Amino acid sequence: MFETERLILKPSTIADAEFIRTLYNSPKWIEFIGDRKISTVKDAENYIQIKLTPQMQSLGFGNYTIIRKSDGEKIGSCGLYDRQGVEGIDIGFALLPNFEKKGYAFESVNYLKEIGFNNFKLKQISGITSKKNKASQDLLMKIGLTFEKNIILPNETEEILLYTLIKVK
Repeated sequence: MFETERLILKPSTIADAEFIRTLYNSPKWIEFIGDRKISTVKDAENYIQIKLTPQMQSLGFGNYTIIRKSDGEKIGSCGLYDRQGVEGIDIGFALLPNFEKKGYAFESVNYLKEIGFNNFKLKQISGITSKKNKASQDLLMKIGLTFEKNIILPNETEEILLYTLIKVK
């Protein structure tokens, strides 16, 4: 678990299943990240067990639920992901619509970037985003990543944007 000034970043667990179901079905998640076919809490529990928990156990980092300190509200997720087709570790983020444009995404992701380099000794952090997602592109650049190239992930058809940041020694 990590803390910023306003937020707690807690490894996502089965206890977050209802929240994950809600977040993963929000309009921007569906539009920019894709439909993960999580329609029930049970679907979310299975997704957490199959997709999120194994990476956290094997690498020590993965998906974090973002919790607002002021009221304990779960507002989004961010993470460091070992994603097929992406060089380095992919940094990702998403917020529920009510919590966008309040600086929470920057606060959580910028902190997670520092944790990735300093605690987990990552050499490179990458970020991928839809060509249509200008807000995500802007945030990746704001935390120091630069556009590298267009890529297509394995088993996908849509070309997306790849941003990277290599740690300078």
